[in-house]
Amino acid sequence: MSHELRRKDRGISESEARALLECGEFGVLSTVSPDGAPYGVPLSYCVIDNAVYFHCAMEGHKLENIAADNRVSFCVVGATEVLPDKFSTRYESVIVSGRAKEVFDAEKQRGLEGLVVKYSSDFRESGLRYIDSDGKCTRVFRITIDAVSGKARR
Repeated sequence: MSHELRRKDRGISESEARALLECGEFGVLSTVSPDGAPYGVPLSYCVIDNAVYFHCAMEGHKLENIAADNRVSFCVVGATEVLPDKFSTRYESVIVSGRAKEVFDAEKQRGLEGLVVKYSSDFRESGLRYIDSDGKCTRVFRITIDAVSGKARR
């Protein structure tokens, strides 16, 4: 499933979009508050199977929004290059839509370990110790991917 693209000539394949999603450095999670106000926040994440995992504090605005409406959008921007003489930009991006849900126990551990592997692979053992000591002070959410689409100008 994919989102409808206005510029179909800029669309990339689902496999390219998923590859960009997996290797992206950070993404922007967009939620909506109970009163309808949009809210976007950058965050670290990892992809496991057909889901995006992120961790966060025990409370906060995005968590209040997810509790009210768990539909979310998640955007990752890859490589970019401004082309001043063409009044344009080279870019690649992917947008995911899905539903966010808090995970617990083994799945929470799996999400946290996925983050360690992605961002601190050279420090895996100390990362696992960190999870054991501080994991109870963090929440982990899974965004099940319902739709994914990507665009690029290369």
